[in-house]
Amino acid sequence: MAFKKLLGELDYLSSGTVFIQIRNNAIGKFGIRHNPIESKDGAMNEPGKGLTGAQQSAFCTMAIQSLKMKKHWTHGEIYFDFTVRQNVLVASVQFESNYNMANLVAEINQHRI
Repeated sequence: MAFKKLLGELDYLSSGTVFIQIRNNAIGKFGIRHNPIESKDGAMNEPGKGLTGAQQSAFCTMAIQSLKMKKHWTHGEIYFDFTVRQNVLVASVQFESNYNMANLVAEINQHRI
């Protein structure tokens, strides 16, 4: 669902980072960090050609398959870095798990009772 919402942006981006925040094993928020837009002599460069439909589909499939590697955590963030090099989509995934110390202490104290 998140990737479907981002299709309009991916149409004109050839690189960036898709981020997904996970809260209680569900998507809390998501979006794209666009790579910086550069200027030359005070003029902004025109946005480039983005991911093709086939590249967007492959990117989404990779993202879904990568979720199989998420183990034993319910809160955190997932980052999908992508770029197009010589008309080939290159992507990587990074997981970040988060834990809340207040929740852990409360859980430990609950088990003591």
